[in-house]
Amino acid sequence: MTAERLVVVGGDAAGMSAASQARRLKGPDELEIVAFERGHFSSYSACGIPYWVGGQVRGRDELIARTPAEHRERDIELRTRTEVTEVDMAGGRVRSRDLESGAESWTGYDKLVLATGARPVRPELPGIDAPGVHGVQTLDDGQALLDTLAATGGRRAVVVGAGYIGVEMAEALLHRGFEVTVLNRGEQPMATLDPDMGRLVHEAMDGLGITTVNGAAVTGVRTGSDGRVRAVATEDAEYPADVVVLGMGVRPETGLARAAGLPLGVYGGLLTDLALRVRGQENIWAGGDCVEVLDLVSGRERHVPLGTHANKHGQIIGANAGGGYATFPGVVGTAVSKVCDLEIARTGLREKDATEVGLRYVTATIESTSRAGYYPDAGSMTVKMLAERRTGRLLGVQIVGGEGAAKRVDIAAVALTAGMTVEQMTMLDLGYAPPFSPVWDPVLVAARKAVTAVRSTT
Repeated sequence: MTAERLVVVGGDAAGMSAASQARRLKGPDELEIVAFERGHFSSYSACGIPYWVGGQVRGRDELIARTPAEHRERDIELRTRTEVTEVDMAGGRVRSRDLESGAESWTGYDKLVLATGARPVRPELPGIDAPGVHGVQTLDDGQALLDTLAATGGRRAVVVGAGYIGVEMAEALLHRGFEVTVLNRGEQPMATLDPDMGRLVHEAMDGLGITTVNGAAVTGVRTGSDGRVRAVATEDAEYPADVVVLGMGVRPETGLARAAGLPLGVYGGLLTDLALRVRGQENIWAGGDCVEVLDLVSGRERHVPLGTHANKHGQIIGANAGGGYATFPGVVGTAVSKVCDLEIARTGLREKDATEVGLRYVTATIESTSRAGYYPDAGSMTVKMLAERRTGRLLGVQIVGGEGAAKRVDIAAVALTAGMTVEQMTMLDLGYAPPFSPVWDPVLVAARKAVTAVRSTT
């Protein structure tokens, strides 16, 4: 009996989780697994790169969960520094190029997994590719940035973009002793929050010594006589820079899929069924940052590039490709971040999102503390809650505050997944002791206020 061959394109979270799970279900005599990764590393935490750059994580290897050699020991043929350049679905094969030698070859497959991830937004602007300008998506990117930071004599850094990557890199550069300016095209930092909550992030960043400029549309990167970056230009001003970090978000890396004629959604991500099989294909699966997923609150597809989802996708794909059965129900859009001591969290819909899908809603915003007010070091936090008018169904929660604020969003994530109303939330049996919470947890205080707002509209 000839073993089937599973080919995996992408060697990080989704791809190698899929390969590893398929290997657990089927041995090499039944299933040959070949994986391609264009970088040097596999199975690493891209989310940890800002903390490695900032010095909180001591070294690159701490971010690697499993090396290429370890995957090979488990009978997964992982080819690093090898880029897949074409998918021939009619022939059941992929073309790849060795990035060191330039040699090209074809590899046949019976089953295919596309886990090509996402690419950083890098607009076509003058000077954007100058030495000293860095995107941060892979371990190779992180190492290149660290090399630049070590070599530069100046201490001025400009971060373009104020989303998760932007604010986390601003913190990392601050820890490295740089004078940091963040250029944000939007109304407030963290566009994943409503502007009133983003304003709290802006105020906190200012307090940390990070200069944040809102409404700043970058028009180009200025270079010196040596060709290196010296400033970032906007429509209104120029900001001196010895190093520039791009934190403008990411887009699904689906060039291969598009060329092969596979279905893409409005955000450019691959469309799959609940088993993460590419729609219309029997033996092709996709997962991680290159796919769009169902938002359980809005009922629409969205692009949510997070490692948590990518690892789950990989487990599900591996189970299905290995002959088992599993499904991915969707997401509620939970994410957390921090800038120094400020914690930032959101789940569900923003006001903008609710309006776009035609939901009528009320909001409730409260200020509270992470611990009982009389307990030492109780930190402040602001909680904002959205609920559907008339029904009171929870639609979203945003939290900005000190230590102990961010992970409270998990309460709301569970409530959203369960389809709970804000009134039901008020009676949740949450843990209480003065070192951990006031007697009424801040999320429950916000739920009580949201109940009042819902009742006032009916």
